[in-house]
Amino acid sequence: MIKIAITDDHPLLLEGLKNIINAHEDFDVVGMYSSATELSKSIAVDMPMVLLLDINLPDANGIDLVKGLKENNNDLKIIAFSVHNEFAVINSILKEGADAYLQKNANGDEILTAISDVIAGKRYICEKTRTILNKKSEIGLKQVPKLTRREKEVLSFVAKGMTTHQIADALFISSHTVESHRKNLMEKFQTKSVTAAVKSALEYGLIRESYME
Repeated sequence: MIKIAITDDHPLLLEGLKNIINAHEDFDVVGMYSSATELSKSIAVDMPMVLLLDINLPDANGIDLVKGLKENNNDLKIIAFSVHNEFAVINSILKEGADAYLQKNANGDEILTAISDVIAGKRYICEKTRTILNKKSEIGLKQVPKLTRREKEVLSFVAKGMTTHQIADALFISSHTVESHRKNLMEKFQTKSVTAAVKSALEYGLIRESYME
């Protein structure tokens, strides 16, 4: 029996995926996690062979989790499961070591095929994702930028509409340091303003809409 775990913060989706997977006679869902915290606490106990991993979790970005999961669970196969269709997101998580990439509107047969393929040592890319990868452009980001904790904090404050001086006061750093972070963020996101960097960060799931409230 192939042991499978699912990580997603939508309960109905978790149940739906569980039912699709458990309908296969050789597959068994042994864990369902709604956050990265639950995943890290339970995966060593449940010991799944395959993990369906949502990229946008409430407490982490799935891209940042893949490498560590692979290092700590040598035989684990990871299927990225996401609404993202941006080249940079797809390319990033595959480069981090994901074994497959599925769009969240994938049908049941695609999900089961992806699981079977990764267990057999193959990489599975759904048709819609293959089309995106094949149409890659020389324009735009090729990978999602890796941000430091401080850069994420600055982005979150910019998203709330705070000024450089307000951010400096909130983080107990100088305005010059904040400006340096803003410049670095624009370079990483290849944008002409930090506001545009915020937009990209939201699209990639690096920060969440709640930051803007």
